[in-house]
Amino acid sequence: MALSRFSNQYPDLFDRFFDTNLFDWSNRNYSTTNTTLPAVNIKEDQDGFEVEVAVPGFDKKDFKIDLNNSLLTISSEKKTEDETKEGQQFTRREFSYQSFSRSFTLPQTVENEKITAKYENGILKVYIPKKEEVKPKPPKQIEIK
Repeated sequence: MALSRFSNQYPDLFDRFFDTNLFDWSNRNYSTTNTTLPAVNIKEDQDGFEVEVAVPGFDKKDFKIDLNNSLLTISSEKKTEDETKEGQQFTRREFSYQSFSRSFTLPQTVENEKITAKYENGILKVYIPKKEEVKPKPPKQIEIK
């Protein structure tokens, strides 16, 4: 009874408390290993596609990019181990393991053999060029005979 009186007096407090992200237990932002997936931007222009993956704190050797038929997979595994020793009786060890995998189905209009990637300033960029025959052609004047 006391809780119901309290909640009637302060309904906004309870609503705000339970509406926070603290209680969002969906798997929307997590991989199967409960790690956060990196954000991805995909841009398209007349020459091709650019996939940008936000992964600060990694090295380019931490990434693996595979192409299997038309499935492009970007993945990473990073393991770190920190150990602190103070004297002979105290040792502190911290392990960290980060991994993710993102897959994209490529359209048939891309040039699979010419895909390139670059890692710079915490952003992995994968360039996927389009085939020449699907790129827009400039307007052409047709002569009348």
